[in-house]
Amino acid sequence: MRILKRKKQAAIQKKRITTDLKENVQKLEEILLVPQNSDIAIRTITVSQIHKKASLVYIQSITNTDKLEEHVITPLTTGQARVDNNLDETYLIKSIINSQSVETHDSLNDLLTQLNNGNTILMVDGLSEAFVLGTSKFAHRSIESAQDEKVIKGPKEGFTEDVTSNISLIRKRLRDKNLIIESDTVGERSKNNVSILYVKDIVNEDILSKVKERIEQVEADNVQGLSLLEQYIEDRPNSLVPTILNTERPDRAVSYLEEGHVVLLMDSSPGCLVCPATFWTFFHSPEDHNLKRHYGNFGRLIRMLAFFISIFVPAIYISISTYHTEMLPTDLLLAVAATREKVPFPAIIEVFFMEIAFEILREAGVRIPSPIGPTIGIVGALILGQAAVEATLTSPIMVIVIAITGLSSFAISDISFNYMLRITRFILTLSAALFGIFGIAITFLGLYSYLVMVESFGVPFLSPLAPYMPSSKDTFFRRVLSKEKLRPLNLSPKDKVRE
Repeated sequence: MRILKRKKQAAIQKKRITTDLKENVQKLEEILLVPQNSDIAIRTITVSQIHKKASLVYIQSITNTDKLEEHVITPLTTGQARVDNNLDETYLIKSIINSQSVETHDSLNDLLTQLNNGNTILMVDGLSEAFVLGTSKFAHRSIESAQDEKVIKGPKEGFTEDVTSNISLIRKRLRDKNLIIESDTVGERSKNNVSILYVKDIVNEDILSKVKERIEQVEADNVQGLSLLEQYIEDRPNSLVPTILNTERPDRAVSYLEEGHVVLLMDSSPGCLVCPATFWTFFHSPEDHNLKRHYGNFGRLIRMLAFFISIFVPAIYISISTYHTEMLPTDLLLAVAATREKVPFPAIIEVFFMEIAFEILREAGVRIPSPIGPTIGIVGALILGQAAVEATLTSPIMVIVIAITGLSSFAISDISFNYMLRITRFILTLSAALFGIFGIAITFLGLYSYLVMVESFGVPFLSPLAPYMPSSKDTFFRRVLSKEKLRPLNLSPKDKVRE
């Protein structure tokens, strides 16, 4: 199937437009199903300067028609005829048109790709090349504050679904002459553009080439956004561990560009992908460096503590209450036993019942319309917890364990890392129910060993700590800004020291 698609694609790419305007228009009408496809507009005009017919082809819903009328059609139809007959017609038309970008293509496949990007095709009778005019106008929302990565101190701007606006937000913060923006396409049918951003004199060429190679190897009809692209280019698609960071904050993307990372942008995606990503990047927040060192480090300490609470507390509770009761003081043991006296289920059933109920409330709070979502979540949790205790389906201490576990998981803002955290909690809980504290230790050791083996575009996931590599020590805690001179050497950047 893929071979047939590639042969068909190659056949289309080999087609070239001719000097016969009528024949070229008929080819496009046949491919684009005109007039059945009502969104396609084909307008014929006379270029007054050379007294030749020309046809404009564009998609009405994604084209700025006012701009097309003012800067293209009016200059071409109202100008005076040329005097010098030896003047090149292609050069003449380019000089007349006031569009921000004018390119020439003779490949039919290239013209169709440009047409779907919102550009206008201008074909002139007698010319074997068509003009591609930059007239795109996609609908998008204005720049707003980031929704998932909120900060109290620092810039509030977030990415939108328009890639041009997103690039401008990055350039506003990183005015470096070495900032390079390359463009590639993904999707056999959709031909969606992917913008690859990096700083030329910092980025590691091996990492950059791996990113480009994986984008080129994507085989799919349509890749609608970065969330889908991430699944095609990540190192281990079947792994729970995310190896690519997704952020919606321009300031955070710029900070990674300055370290030697590669950033990917796409239309219709209000965010960017940062490649590669390590374990520590998921705990960092843009606010860490906007606040004083002690304040930022305190926030990181809370997030690290929340991470361990979220994955370990239910498992430790089960292991101690089931297998290792001697670890508890006598008074506390008696208090726990008294609360569980009338509960008819073992601790593992109790934990899974409350965990699943909490996950349902969390998912429902996301899907319910925003005006009532938070209210339903809070009221539902209070009513459900109180009713479960009164019905002796669970103990009060179990409600406390699940509540603090669920709240701790919200401290990690990255959605992929958050899901990994929640699924890992179930794995550790099951291990604790089977083997007690020894099951927790063995499972955690296995998970840690697995993380040591994971790589992101050739960079060890736990680096620069495991394996150890020199860096500015911005892993667990950050240092004073004046001492953060060294870029992370696990990325092997060209320029290793910040000036």
